[in-house]
Amino acid sequence: MSLKYAYGYIRVSTHDQEEISPDSQEHLLRDYAAKNNIVILKIFTDLGISGRKADKRPGFQEMIGLAKGSDHPVDCILVWKFSRFARNQEESIVYKSLLKKQHNVDVISISEPLADGPFGSLIERIIEWMDEYYSIRLSGEVFRGMKENATRGAYQARPPLGYKVVERGKPPVIVPEEAAIVRMIFDKYVNGKMSFFDIARHLNSLGLKTSHGKAFERRSIEYIIQNPSYCGMIRWNRMENATNRIKDQDEWIIADGMQKAIISKELFDAAQERLKKIYKPVGKRPSSTYKHWLSGLLKCPVCGRTLTATTMKRANGEKYAYFSCYGYSKGKCDKPHGVSSLVIEKEVLKALEEALGSNSIVYEMREIRPQELSNERTLISERLASLKGKEDRIRASYREGIDTLEEYKENKALIAKERDSLERQLAELEENAPDKTPEDPTPKMLDRVSSVHDILVSDSYSLVQKNEALKQIIDKIVYDRESDTLKIHFFLYHS
Repeated sequence: MSLKYAYGYIRVSTHDQEEISPDSQEHLLRDYAAKNNIVILKIFTDLGISGRKADKRPGFQEMIGLAKGSDHPVDCILVWKFSRFARNQEESIVYKSLLKKQHNVDVISISEPLADGPFGSLIERIIEWMDEYYSIRLSGEVFRGMKENATRGAYQARPPLGYKVVERGKPPVIVPEEAAIVRMIFDKYVNGKMSFFDIARHLNSLGLKTSHGKAFERRSIEYIIQNPSYCGMIRWNRMENATNRIKDQDEWIIADGMQKAIISKELFDAAQERLKKIYKPVGKRPSSTYKHWLSGLLKCPVCGRTLTATTMKRANGEKYAYFSCYGYSKGKCDKPHGVSSLVIEKEVLKALEEALGSNSIVYEMREIRPQELSNERTLISERLASLKGKEDRIRASYREGIDTLEEYKENKALIAKERDSLERQLAELEENAPDKTPEDPTPKMLDRVSSVHDILVSDSYSLVQKNEALKQIIDKIVYDRESDTLKIHFFLYHS
């Protein structure tokens, strides 16, 4: 029997009661491999993760990515059961077909041997269908159990700011110092008539943090104001876990909770009344993902965060971008430093033209840092070293009769070509290592500025192309609305 190479895959989910431990699965995989002349190169694991969605399993995704490699590292993937590979039959078929048809990699269940031919494929599909049916049924049972707990007022989520769990299975208890923050938030919102933004900024100015240890944002205040847990209630089934979509309110479960209240029901209701009057869903606001050739470059002079663009309309219907501090929009900065693209575009072009007209420009010389050089050298060296393993594998495949002489020669030539390319890259790195700064790089810098200016004023380039051109010479542009100043930080790479 010829030698084969494989990856092993182990998965255990949170709710599955039929499965065996990860260690037991690994022992069975290695035992099977030893008996069947298979070398397991690596075992990938996803612990406590459902098999319904492949994109939620990092170990699975890494394994598939490596198995698809052009060097054909493995011949098969070993799993304890097909249900470990996937519990969604549609995804199972897609990934198995991709591996088999495009990369000649089989998926083998060591506990569910299949006959060769179409009958074996039919049995495999039946097993996968049963696994998916079991998964759906199990998730339904888990959901019903959690729903029953929710109707009884049991807390089933991570406790919010103001609470902590001290004993498993018991209601969360109040954290006095955090509860004081919660009371302050509701008081400022209901009695102080402060906005979410203003409350977030006020809390941050006091150095207070969220339950995650982060600065407060607008949305964290909004979440607290809307959370009925604080008045002794529980809210469950509000969000679709797979998509983070908020469900219709008739699907929510709101019941009297077992935890103690931090605020009164009257204060909570008053907050909800104010929220109904002034609240506008985020989806109704202008998009903040507007792309402009200055996107990512404009910075706030106070907090250093990016000025993001929002689409605006003039009276004649013409659209333009309005930039404002991202930190301000999250309640993390005191000033918005807003500016219209109609204004800032002219100022940036004017600054470039002034630099070209005076033949004088302040800029930073940037060199490839030694650490970056070292990292790149290491990466190339590791890739060169891995070619030795590839050569050993194709040689073994030829000796075992798996590959023909022609296939062996073809694979060997590909490896030689890859080695030659990597060695050239390594040589170029050594040649381009920084040693000294050019005598006068300013003409080169001004030439770059001139080229970028021509791109910006031309209609032949897209917004993305203009943005990429700017980022080749500008690190950031700091705009201060109060002083009406603009400072451009130019740079030039030393090669």
